[in-house]
Amino acid sequence: MNVEEEIRRIEEELRRTPYNKATQKHIARLKAKLAKLREQAQGRKSGGGGKGYAVKKSGDATAAFVGFPSVGKSTLLNKLTNAKSEVGAYAFTTLTIVPGILEYKGAKIQLLDAPGIIAGASAGKGRGTEVLSAVRSADLILLTVDIFTLDHLPIIEKELYNVGIRLDQKPPDVKIKIKDRGGISVNSTVPLDIDEDEIRAILNEYKIHNADVIIREPITVEQFIDVVTGNRVYIPSLVVVNKIDLADENYIKYIEERLREFGKDYVLVSGNKGINLDLLKEKIYNKLGFIKIYLKPQGKKPDFDEPLIMRKGATVKDVCEKLHRDFVKNFRYALVWGKSVKHPGQRVGLDHKLEDEDILTIVIKR
Repeated sequence: MNVEEEIRRIEEELRRTPYNKATQKHIARLKAKLAKLREQAQGRKSGGGGKGYAVKKSGDATAAFVGFPSVGKSTLLNKLTNAKSEVGAYAFTTLTIVPGILEYKGAKIQLLDAPGIIAGASAGKGRGTEVLSAVRSADLILLTVDIFTLDHLPIIEKELYNVGIRLDQKPPDVKIKIKDRGGISVNSTVPLDIDEDEIRAILNEYKIHNADVIIREPITVEQFIDVVTGNRVYIPSLVVVNKIDLADENYIKYIEERLREFGKDYVLVSGNKGINLDLLKEKIYNKLGFIKIYLKPQGKKPDFDEPLIMRKGATVKDVCEKLHRDFVKNFRYALVWGKSVKHPGQRVGLDHKLEDEDILTIVIKR
């Protein structure tokens, strides 16, 4: 039995097995085995002789259009950026990942037009594994459908999930410390739905027999497997519904109702007619969580005309690395004015977290 057949067999067994006290440990082990097999299958597919889709990141952040063929991803990229992605009235016009730069509110945002994916992409159909692997490094996933293909959304999400992309989630607050002996101990600071037997079954499937596990928030079996695996990426998403110029007002209202049920942030646009593209830019900018940092050279006034664009949670070290590669090595201290400090001109170190519109002076060794 090859890997794909084994995956299908386990998926079928999971569908048939009712969840109860007697089966939960077995189900946990099956889910862990399934996660391992999917990684094995993806590694084999993406490790073949074909050319990959690696794209060098540039700008202040990267957002990737991901969707089925012919939903208008290339048209949107061309309208929003300086890119020239081929547009056609047939499927699979884009055969490689095409980058472009969107400049908005002082930020340079790299947008990627990925080749269209299909159901089964995460198992390698239509070079889907390579496409999905390439968007793992994005800072924002733009789930792109057109006004008549809303049913594609759960399929796209499933394919992204199967390659280890967790949309709109944060890494679970779980620590696993491997040790030489002593078996498995589980400690939790919150009531748990997951059972200790399930935890042990998952760890054993990954050949971990001695470990201290500390869980600080309620988690599912799938989330615990994600922690054990250690290679998941957690990326925010925005639903982009294109071609609204082809629908009437009543149908658009119906689509908006369905989108609200879906529970995700969304924007309705027309790349072809240029409808709501400014709103799409605003949504992308906000989703990426940018902050402005005003640099103040020693003894001079802050530069309020050209702020440095950083991401929320950025530290002084992040700013130093962005400005010059030697700034961290030669760093002495920094002075900060703004919301992130208790008093104006407070002296801070590299690990200090900055906030929007902070004023920053970096002092380096001469």
